Amino acid sequence: MGLLDYLRKFKKPETEVRILILGLDNAGKTTILKNLCKEDVTHITPTQGFNIKSLAYNSFKLNIWDVGGQKSIRPYWRNYFDTTNAMIYVIDSSDRRRMEETGIELQQLLDEDKLSGVPLLIFANKQVTPNKPFSRINCLCSFRHFTFLYLQNISILQSNHYYSY
Repeated sequence: MGLLDYLRKFKKPETEVRILILGLDNAGKTTILKNLCKEDVTHITPTQGFNIKSLAYNSFKLNIWDVGGQKSIRPYWRNYFDTTNAMIYVIDSSDRRRMEETGIELQQLLDEDKLSGVPLLIFANKQVTPNKPFSRINCLCSFRHFTFLYLQNISILQSNHYYSY
């Protein structure tokens, strides 16, 4: 079951859906967002604040909020929780030294009452070895109030414009 299939159960057709993309800085959130919008991803700069893109998909208008992941911005994440219909958490799976940090941040999100019941999709971005499942996420946190949809291994390689979802 995909993210939009899940949202269809709870939302009326022809409605707006707010999706929040979070994760540590340099995880690939903006690249994923621009790729979804079929925009050029060759020149991405760190997000200072947030990016908003709107997409029409089937009978949904998707308002996707990509919020910066720098340590100084993370305390402001909670300002975006109201009216969030789904959340995508992006992990840079090639940055092993920050696994504990991303796990702590994800756990704090999972403990947020305002996000209780919000569907969660985790993107394990920057997969070094294709077809190798990212299993370390299992020990990062406990899923209490979330509907865990899927752990998606992805790789967005800019050098040859190959995108794998």
